[in-house]
Amino acid sequence: MRVANREEIACFRCALRNRRMLHRSFLTALAVGSILVLINQGTLIFAGDFPAALGWKIPLTYLVLFLVTSWGALGNAWGRLADEDVAARAAER
Repeated sequence: MRVANREEIACFRCALRNRRMLHRSFLTALAVGSILVLINQGTLIFAGDFPAALGWKIPLTYLVLFLVTSWGALGNAWGRLADEDVAARAAER
């Protein structure tokens, strides 16, 4: 959906096709996920110990952050659309 010459993310399919949002979500997950992995698993990694559980915990850390960031962007877009809808209805009165 286009509103005021800018692309709005209005649905889940729109979000999956929005490369800019996905890129931002990926970069955020990469940066914050790396910090969290170092905080939570750093002692094991630097000690050279790599238990099998880290094989799923580390990717899950990045995935959760990616999903949360994407969900936040989608919720923000929905809020902006709702605000613009309210403003448009008020202008009609």
